[in-house]
Amino acid sequence: MLKLVKNCSIHIKSLILRTMLKIKHILLLVCIAGCFAACKKTDVGEVYDPVPQFKTDTTAIRAFVKSNNIPVLKDESSGVFYQIIAPGSGTHTYTAASSITVDYTGKLLNGTVFDTSNGTPRTFTLGNLIPGWQVAIPKIQKGGQIRFFVPSYFGYGNTAQGTIPANSVLDFSVTLNNTPN
Repeated sequence: MLKLVKNCSIHIKSLILRTMLKIKHILLLVCIAGCFAACKKTDVGEVYDPVPQFKTDTTAIRAFVKSNNIPVLKDESSGVFYQIIAPGSGTHTYTAASSITVDYTGKLLNGTVFDTSNGTPRTFTLGNLIPGWQVAIPKIQKGGQIRFFVPSYFGYGNTAQGTIPANSVLDFSVTLNNTPN
């Protein structure tokens, strides 16, 4: 009987050791899998590279102004193309805090109007407008008129905004009615 209890005890110990070894291997596999899962990159979608889009926008603007015989200049620091129709008068120095009152129409290159003041002047703080406006408006003074073409990077970028599709070149015609004294 003692021999049977001893055999049984050895068998139980062996069984426990094998089970513990299996559990040890399972835990090791779980830890390794956890390490690999932690290293997995999260898919954040397509990464936006503005340089190729900027080149595409510039090409589209050049083609548009050429086919429509619009004489434009290019602001080299931004890539905004512009035509000063009337320079206006004054010597206002613009800042981001400058308040401007304008009549304007914003269109896509296909002619779709996405925004307009409809002849009712609107007042904006220059720093609250898209970067394309911040580049173009200081090129004129009170009473001035300008038409400018904004590459998407200086507009709304790769984000759709209302009826404006992502990566859209914007075409604005603006009359500057007032600037602060």
